[in-house]
Amino acid sequence: MFASKPPMPVDPELLPILAALSAGPRLAELPLAQLREGPPPIPLSSPARMVEVTDLRIPTSEGGLPARLYRPSEVRPLPLLIYFHGGGFVLGSVDSHDIITRALARAADCAVLSVDYRLAPEYRFPAAVDDCIAAIGWAHAHAAGLEVDAGRMAVGGDSAGGNLATVAAIHARDEGGPPIAGQLLIYPVTRLRAPAEGSMLENGRGYFLQADDMAWFESHYLGESGDPDHPDASPLLAPRLDRLPPAFVLTAEFDPLRDQAEQYAARMRAAGVDVTQVRFTGAIHGFFGMPIAIGQRAVKEAADWLTRRLRPGPPRPPGNSLRV
Repeated sequence: MFASKPPMPVDPELLPILAALSAGPRLAELPLAQLREGPPPIPLSSPARMVEVTDLRIPTSEGGLPARLYRPSEVRPLPLLIYFHGGGFVLGSVDSHDIITRALARAADCAVLSVDYRLAPEYRFPAAVDDCIAAIGWAHAHAAGLEVDAGRMAVGGDSAGGNLATVAAIHARDEGGPPIAGQLLIYPVTRLRAPAEGSMLENGRGYFLQADDMAWFESHYLGESGDPDHPDASPLLAPRLDRLPPAFVLTAEFDPLRDQAEQYAARMRAAGVDVTQVRFTGAIHGFFGMPIAIGQRAVKEAADWLTRRLRPGPPRPPGNSLRV
């Protein structure tokens, strides 16, 4: 689709960050506990100030899920973004993504509920899917207590979290779940064990997230018995993608996940879903929210779209668009 455009170089502000990340040990070289306890590998900006931040637990049939609710203003009720963090289904937490969720709450002027779903390999597929579905249902049922607007509720996430957000949206469609106003998908994983072709091959080495990292994450998430082709693991392979909430799909040029995310956007658009797709040239996986111009611009574009989707009033006409 984009073959007519020559590739742009990596954004100059990303080059020293990429060099530092590339010099570190690979995922498989460190104990899992050390990976989870260490500082985030990607530099982030200063935290946006909130009026209120509340840690809570979401009850589920498997126990309670830690979550964090951010309120950027005194307005009540606020629209709500339910956010699922990235980390390959193995790493990440509400703490690791605190900067990003604060930034989105501030820029979009909405409440954000950040969810700590269960991680692999302790809890393999589909535990995380079940948790995210449960969190959406709980948030909708308890909207009044949370002082959020149940009619203006979106889901979102980055990388693995983007996978979980869109899988949960499919379940909501098929199972009479809560109404979802939009999907904010930041370089989402949409196909596990993707073929070594296109961006997975071109960007599979040297751009922070590597092909062997994806294999490491997937082995932890799926184990020996998990089916990588199941639609709950690989929504790109879902039999139908019609009647899904409007979506904002952000991709990065030098990301091995670029093609699968863009293919997912194209499939949704072909099914009649209102899709806005933006590819950031010169960007790498994980750049969203970095304290550099391109990272902050990405947050602003995502938040601007979310603000429009969650604005009160009559339904907006479809606005399919694609930009590189």
